[in-house]
Amino acid sequence: MTADTAPVTRELVPTPAGDARITLHPAAAPRAVLALGHGAGGGVEARDLAALAAALPARGVSVALVEQPWRVAGKKVAPAPRTLDTGWTPVAERLAAAGPPLVVGGRSAGARVACRTGAATGAAGVVALAFPLHPPGKPERSRAEELLGTGLPTLVVQGAADPFGGPAEFPELPASHELVALEYGNHGFEVPKRAPLGQEELLELIVAAVGDWVLRLV
Repeated sequence: MTADTAPVTRELVPTPAGDARITLHPAAAPRAVLALGHGAGGGVEARDLAALAAALPARGVSVALVEQPWRVAGKKVAPAPRTLDTGWTPVAERLAAAGPPLVVGGRSAGARVACRTGAATGAAGVVALAFPLHPPGKPERSRAEELLGTGLPTLVVQGAADPFGGPAEFPELPASHELVALEYGNHGFEVPKRAPLGQEELLELIVAAVGDWVLRLV
């Protein structure tokens, strides 16, 4: 904790899908709150989510890491998309009502949830980390409609080696959307040993891109 940050807090939020959990990494004088959901195969300890929570409060952006009810309950398998939306929406609405401006986002499945629900929850924008454009090896099963239909300013951060869809596979985005293509990194933003860019360097690129975009937005 520094002069620009405040103590981390945790809170359970009742939802129709069960209790969700917010771990809030607050800025001392927040200009925005960035709520981030996790993917279907992991939790809020994912490297990109943890890096954002560690770095952005010092820049005036509070970061709320949101654990879906199925993770809070200790289940191993994520439920259907509709249930994920149900477990997320009350949390986002709560954060939006508290102020300051809320930006919603997440990684992988969490990015899809934010894209589907962001406008309805009062968010100012969406941050999509490692958006799963399609299942691996099945580009014909595109989920581009979710991304294109957010109705909000949207930032997409995508690794070039993501089997769920690399930057070159994305459709033309509207002016409200921005795509940050990372030359290295897979779906988990893991950097191969042969890359000239180190793991921490890639995470710093993600943190800078997201922080700059959020602060421009608000």
